[in-house]
Amino acid sequence: MGRFFVCFSFMFLLFPFFSQTIEINGKVIDKQKKPIPFAHIMNLSDSLSVVCDVTGNFKMTIGNLATVLKASSVGFESEELNFSINNYKSPITFILKENNDILKEMVISGTLQLIDRKESPIPIAVYSAQFLNAVPSPSLVQATNQITGLRPQFNCSVCNTGDIHINGMEGAYSMIVIDGMPIMGGLSTVYGLQGIPTSLIDQVEVIKGPASTVYGSEAMAGLINVLTKNIDCVPKLSLDFNISSWGELQTSIVYKLIDKERFKAFSSIDIFNYNNPIDNNEDGFTDLSLKNRYSIFNKFQFFNKNGANPLNLTLRYLNEDRWGGQMDFTEQDRGKNTSYGESILTNRVEASTFYQFSEQKNLKWQNSFSFHDQKSWYGLVDYEAKQIIGFSQLTWHKSLGNKNNLLSGFALRYNSYNDNTAATLKADKWWLPGFFVQDNFKFSDNQQLLFGWRTDFHSKHGFINSPRINYQLNITENSSLRIGYGDGFRVVNVFTEDHAALTGAREIIFLEELEPEKSKNLNINLSNFWNTDNLQITLESSVFESRFSNKIIPDFLTNDNQIIYSNLSGYAIARGISSEIFLKMYKIPLKLSLNGTLLDVSNFKENSVGEMVKSQQLLAEKYSIKWSANFWFEKLDLDMVYSATNYGPIRLPILENDFRPEYSLPYTIHNLKVSKNYNNGWTTFLSLRNFTNFTPPKYSILRANDPFDQNVNDPINNPEGYTFDASYMYASFQGINFVFGVSFVF
Repeated sequence: MGRFFVCFSFMFLLFPFFSQTIEINGKVIDKQKKPIPFAHIMNLSDSLSVVCDVTGNFKMTIGNLATVLKASSVGFESEELNFSINNYKSPITFILKENNDILKEMVISGTLQLIDRKESPIPIAVYSAQFLNAVPSPSLVQATNQITGLRPQFNCSVCNTGDIHINGMEGAYSMIVIDGMPIMGGLSTVYGLQGIPTSLIDQVEVIKGPASTVYGSEAMAGLINVLTKNIDCVPKLSLDFNISSWGELQTSIVYKLIDKERFKAFSSIDIFNYNNPIDNNEDGFTDLSLKNRYSIFNKFQFFNKNGANPLNLTLRYLNEDRWGGQMDFTEQDRGKNTSYGESILTNRVEASTFYQFSEQKNLKWQNSFSFHDQKSWYGLVDYEAKQIIGFSQLTWHKSLGNKNNLLSGFALRYNSYNDNTAATLKADKWWLPGFFVQDNFKFSDNQQLLFGWRTDFHSKHGFINSPRINYQLNITENSSLRIGYGDGFRVVNVFTEDHAALTGAREIIFLEELEPEKSKNLNINLSNFWNTDNLQITLESSVFESRFSNKIIPDFLTNDNQIIYSNLSGYAIARGISSEIFLKMYKIPLKLSLNGTLLDVSNFKENSVGEMVKSQQLLAEKYSIKWSANFWFEKLDLDMVYSATNYGPIRLPILENDFRPEYSLPYTIHNLKVSKNYNNGWTTFLSLRNFTNFTPPKYSILRANDPFDQNVNDPINNPEGYTFDASYMYASFQGINFVFGVSFVF
């Protein structure tokens, strides 16, 4: 009995040793000693894992004497570490090596499947949220300013609505999709894009050239796929706040909720407010439109009993009240000639779903719906419009052996648009069912060919075919040549896409029933990548040309009091060369980028003697050059980013005998941002936007002193008979602007 007691006592004393647990601390950084937020740490002995916080720090409970810990993060090579409690020293540090992040990013836009960017025969440019936020921007439109070939265009010098031009082509030619779903379109291409806050964006994928084979109508100039944040990578609670020296105030709150068995979700509330009329150029009009905007975004994943094949549901609501005009304009002046103003009230609802079938995993079903309600006043013009866009798509992926990846699908789009203009006496409704098939054929280790075909049936215009073919040759392991050809088409609704049709005092004239626009596009792309112990270089260049038929071009020049719409009797060309280079230094914490685009966007119209006459397209820049430098001060954990954009001459709409130049002068916008990270989850930044204080000329709004043309026939003060005109617009009147921001992650 005594011997048993001794043995039992000995085992009891050893038990805490065998069952010992300990909480360890650690940090995950890159080769530049910069923290990697939200990296995953896994204990390989029991598969339990934790996620780092925004500063790369983690805590973990270990219950084994010895184990292997694995650190991983998207864009980095995983790192394993042999761990023992006996030799544990706090903190544990993982140093992860970048996984050639420029070429090995995951993309979905070209094939509707998640693949390596390097393996996509369609050239796709990918830009992270960090790149987009180099210049603090309240919405998607302004955030794209540093992207090669893209230019945010202000369409109205009074109310400051805008869109995104790709390679010099108007915003209506670019399709904007949210998480791969064509929610944006029609009215939202002008009035909805500025309601997408940058706080929601995880990354942006850009395809230049027609993407109509997979995405259908409206993707003629290209595609911008906005990928919102992944639920797993969103903190439980975060707050972003910034305020500018002009009085712009923006607040974003994100909250995540998880039920491990049933669902996971996050909600984001974004509020933007600007109520400080400023007239620095002293033309009597606001330099920046006033806005009250809020949007609510919800993203859900619902799981089945097995915890797999979740149903993804996204909901967003946008409400915006904006106005610009004479400084004394108030709500009581809407639609009156007491004071000129342009006031727009927007209510917008969006919903989308995505479901992957459990038994047929290659079968995916996507749906989207949007309702856009707009009430607006442009001087004396009262414009009310409602638009409903519905979309449903069923896709099927199938691998045929090791060489063929087949994609096919059925799509159905519905559009209903109604307004109070004479051009729409009753609601304009149409259906667009379509079928598409696309095969990615890899006929050798370094060559692949993608062929796609789409046929749509428009309820008004009949059958429309959109073929495409893309070839990829991997010249070396890190160099690829891509050649692509594709057709595009677009059905036009002037009032939903062209803000100039409503602003100012011009009459709208339709010479004919507008036919769908069509385009043919050729693109040649060469990408190169070099990576050494000290330097990473990415160089990408493209040559492109799009030829348009039936193009609809607003004619501002024939009659000063009219905007005339008709299909172009000739053809239009958009061609150019673009190149971009990224440099990342490892021993010096410095990143550099430079890109440039040379454009020729022209229209060819037959004159009275049968000759084709070339004219430069309005509001298309001749060239753009953009550059940035990012330096990280390790000891202070301080980031400094300098960025700039330079745009060449832009052809502008002028009146007869106009004293204003037909082309804008080249101009450059310079920006600087300094941000500081703190270990407790705080991040602050101070930004100086447009620090050289560039603004367009004061005369951009012509006859701002007589917006209702009450004294247009005054021979002394207006001998040329000029009318009020606000279409001469290419850049914001907002000059130098300080922005201070705070972000806190709980």
